[in-house]
Amino acid sequence: MIPGFVRRPRLPRRPWRLAAEASALLIAVVVAFPLYWMVLGAFKPAGEIESTEPRPWTLSPSLDSFRRVFGQQEFGRYFVNSLVVAGSVVVVSALIAFLAATAVTRFRFRFRTTLLIMFLVAQMVPVEALTIPLFFLMRDFGRLNTLASLILPHLAFSLPFAIWMLRGFVKAVPEALEEAAYIDGASRTRFLWQILFPLVFPGLVATSVFSFISAWNDFLFAKSFIISDTSQSTLPMALLVFYKPDEPDWGGVMAASTVMTIPALIFFVLVQRRLVSGLGGAVKD
Repeated sequence: MIPGFVRRPRLPRRPWRLAAEASALLIAVVVAFPLYWMVLGAFKPAGEIESTEPRPWTLSPSLDSFRRVFGQQEFGRYFVNSLVVAGSVVVVSALIAFLAATAVTRFRFRFRTTLLIMFLVAQMVPVEALTIPLFFLMRDFGRLNTLASLILPHLAFSLPFAIWMLRGFVKAVPEALEEAAYIDGASRTRFLWQILFPLVFPGLVATSVFSFISAWNDFLFAKSFIISDTSQSTLPMALLVFYKPDEPDWGGVMAASTVMTIPALIFFVLVQRRLVSGLGGAVKD
């Protein structure tokens, strides 16, 4: 033992802490079980999937379901279309939300509070209630059967949340930092992109995750706005290829769903460090 070092006795865990940890573990298991069942169904052979006695394991994993998925001629096109839609929504919504959040936070103008309330009210409107009006809007603009009919609605739905969230990040940056930048000769544009943008980047990442997941997993708009031109369909529409009312291919559905989950998981892993980080210690007054 090191001289002068006194070992402190380990304090027993409090019952409330043990209960909280057990509850968190139980919730994690409940949330993760559907994902586990999806992946398991993707690797199960057809006989086990159609069995009347399903088991939460398999002793003979198979890749036949994945072969059927990647054997579809349009699957690669659907995948690229989903990347285009989700990537466009993430980039454009982050850019517009950053500029809008800066405007409503740093500038004083008439109806600023009304505008913020409208952003909040927009989040309360169900997507299903706006699908039919959006359909007629896209038809009148001639955007049906195009990827633009999927990008524009997702931009409209993701921007209010992104602006509200980024507003807090912009507000957390001290105004003294902005004044110091102006004294040092920095222009407003330089302060905006070289100082403010890196500081609110964690907020941009958080909103990007929300935008990416909602656009990547969208089925309602893809089913409603892509009617005849299947070349403009996205990846969720690939599930319909394997789902037939008379004889559904559940192995193909599970395999396609697993493939759909991988890009979202990769995106989350890439940004998770920025996602959990905040502005603590990043802003030096």
